Amino acid sequence: MAEKKSKPINIDEMTFEQALAALREIVEKVESGEVALEESIQQYELGCKLIQHCRKILDRAERRIEVLSKNLEGQLEAAPAPDLEGTAAPPPEESNEQS
Repeated sequence: MAEKKSKPINIDEMTFEQALAALREIVEKVESGEVALEESIQQYELGCKLIQHCRKILDRAERRIEVLSKNLEGQLEAAPAPDLEGTAAPPPEESNEQS
């Protein structure tokens, strides 16, 4: 039986959808029971990395959504977008006036 070598994937370059699809493939492959124990472990490790990547993407998306805040009149206003490398932009300055 010929050994199949899968092409190495660069997880950091995957979109959320690509990573999720790869994760689904891993789950199907491992659940089928057609892979050896060692490959199952390797697939599990890859799946963990894909999950971390998906969480990072979702965290960035959540931070981008959080920049929408309500002003004093209850209207939505956009604040500066957070740095996509993981550091959020400072919150919009609010008036120090109190009623």
